[in-house]
Amino acid sequence: MAAKRSSDVTESTAVEAPDLESAASGLPHHGFFTRLYTGTGAFNVIGRRKMWFIITGVIVAIAIAAIAIKGFTFGIDFKGGTTVSFPSSNVTAEQAEEVYRNTLGHDPEQVVTVGSGGSATVQIRSETLTNEETEKLRTALFDAFQPKGNDGQPSKQAISDSAVSSTWGDQITKRGLIALGVFLVVVGLFIMLRYERYMAIAALASLVFGLITTAGVYALVGFEVTPATLIGLLTVMAFSLYDTVIVFDKVQENTQDFEHTTRRTFAEHANLAINQTFMRSINTTLISITPVVSLMIIAVWLLGVGTLKDLALVMLVGVLCGTYGSIFFATPLLVTMRERTELVRTHTRRVLNRRKPAKAAEVVQDAEPEAAAPSLAAKPAPAKPAPEKPAPGSRPVRPTASRTGRPAGKRNTRRR
Repeated sequence: MAAKRSSDVTESTAVEAPDLESAASGLPHHGFFTRLYTGTGAFNVIGRRKMWFIITGVIVAIAIAAIAIKGFTFGIDFKGGTTVSFPSSNVTAEQAEEVYRNTLGHDPEQVVTVGSGGSATVQIRSETLTNEETEKLRTALFDAFQPKGNDGQPSKQAISDSAVSSTWGDQITKRGLIALGVFLVVVGLFIMLRYERYMAIAALASLVFGLITTAGVYALVGFEVTPATLIGLLTVMAFSLYDTVIVFDKVQENTQDFEHTTRRTFAEHANLAINQTFMRSINTTLISITPVVSLMIIAVWLLGVGTLKDLALVMLVGVLCGTYGSIFFATPLLVTMRERTELVRTHTRRVLNRRKPAKAAEVVQDAEPEAAAPSLAAKPAPAKPAPEKPAPGSRPVRPTASRTGRPAGKRNTRRR
């Protein structure tokens, strides 16, 4: 029974691998990748949740500060305005900005060169211009740079313009916010019905963390927010939800009827679930960011398609935040909330109380050989009493049992 309890204690404390390794240096030490691949609970994520909460809080604080200080650069689809573009033909953004300023008397909001080589295009973005101002700007750009059309000849038709009203931008913004709100509500209801309310709260908190972090990165980098950004954001939120559900599904599997066993606490079961899904999360993340990195390198840097950089950035940041949030934020938050319930608190006390007698028994068992030696030397074994001699004239009595306690033979039933 003592051996069984000892094995249970070893099994239950195996989740906290760092403490176990420091306490028992004689145990074999496996490498980082071996522990990562086997997923036997060697990484103590839940035990260090305070550290992960601090790191998450710092990231969120930096993102909020970036949003408050720098703000967002909204695209024309959200805030409205006029965009004028033409083939660059070795025209720099500074030259186009100077022509705009001399023609209309004020600076444009943004002038960028999209693409490279013969496919490069200069885009001028400004507040909403009237038809007269747009025509005046097109004439000034044609006179200054003589952009060529498809036939290779200078043509004013090579200069295109598009305008978006502020009303349309407001509608796009409201619809985007409505789509985001509906997504969060549906996700919360799904997780609550599929698992439990604590998991729903933790999953939504992880999604909000990803949203704030991605928004903060956009504010720091200065990329403009476009409809492609919103589409990419909804996409990576779905990925973050998928990764979180994978971890929660393993947590639910490990903690099913956990209150009826005393081998591991709820926190240790959750930590084991994280270790068991580590490799799956890493592989999914690597597979997801590979096309995103390819999009950023090929489409943005080599081909110069600047409109794709917004989508690539939001997907890259969102995937990384989703993986981090599901492992280092959502699951520790779930354990913290569950440990406040009476069921988990009672079960944790039972597990800890069960481990104390087993550890004490091991200490006593180790101390018995040392304490028994002097006692045996001090107290000699008592001598066996001498066998009683039969009285004179009595008949001998046949023994009815052997030394082993079994009957030695039939009893003498003859009359004396």
